[in-house]
Amino acid sequence: MKKNIAIVMGGYSSEYDISIKSGNVVYQHLDRHLYNPYRIIISREKWVCLDDSDQEFPVDRSDFSIPHSSGKIHFDCVFNAIHGTPGEDGLLQAYFELLNLPQTSCDHYQAALAFNKRDLLSVLKPHGVPCATSYYLDKGQSIDEDSIVNKVGLPCFVKANRAGSSYGISKVYKKEELKAAIDKAFTEDNQVLIESFLDGVEVSVGVITHKGQVLVLPITEIVSENDFFDFEAKYLGKSQEITPARISETKEANVRKLAEFIYTILGFEGYTRSEFIFIGDEPYLLEVNTVPGLTEESILPKQAKAAGISLKELFSSAIEQALQ
Repeated sequence: MKKNIAIVMGGYSSEYDISIKSGNVVYQHLDRHLYNPYRIIISREKWVCLDDSDQEFPVDRSDFSIPHSSGKIHFDCVFNAIHGTPGEDGLLQAYFELLNLPQTSCDHYQAALAFNKRDLLSVLKPHGVPCATSYYLDKGQSIDEDSIVNKVGLPCFVKANRAGSSYGISKVYKKEELKAAIDKAFTEDNQVLIESFLDGVEVSVGVITHKGQVLVLPITEIVSENDFFDFEAKYLGKSQEITPARISETKEANVRKLAEFIYTILGFEGYTRSEFIFIGDEPYLLEVNTVPGLTEESILPKQAKAAGISLKELFSSAIEQALQ
């Protein structure tokens, strides 16, 4: 019997539109011989299921079901395509765990940890994972530009601590530019992470559980036409994403080993995409995404394609792993 699969998309963050695109790609490519897919749009205003004519049906949040003429439709598994809150920060994961409903991303703790860049780096540093020098700020805290510059140097990156898709990020060259960059980051989150500039080759490494095994996908080299891999570079064609990356065998072995170690030591499941910058042959971790983009043009699906894994197979594998 075919399984009912809820593909959740949308969310509460600036990544809403990107998530809708990811969710629709999953919907288009899901194997209809195995699954009955349903598009579930989650927003602050409403949770609804869309049929093929885009008619909306309300979701019953008490048991995550939708109405049907013959009774409620219940789901066997949730495919999580929500970037940002509440799909990438652990909130939905905890909700589905309480309902005992399998879902394709990692558990709520791992999701919340990865989404909080400061906490993630703090947990991984004792394991010997190299990271940039960092400075933390919380909303309402006084800003000491001299202290920041003394700690991280210039240029530096100012980031929203809990945001994705390069929202709220700035590269700062002068002390006088810090205040505006911090204010921009605070529009996305009330926590800010300021990091030293790492000058080296940037790569993105996808790690998935495929057919029951942890698999590191072919590595992607990021070459931005802009000053860094910002929103324009990521989504508006202002970058080259080269798979496989043009790096030495030593660099490749080091980053593959580190990416798999992070995935395993933190107990991730489903898909992750981690960003690194090389200093010499050593990869420095920037962040880990637990619900990466899933459109045809997104990095992880391209890496899967390079590994000989189709979108249909990629998505089916995640569902089957969750069901187990």
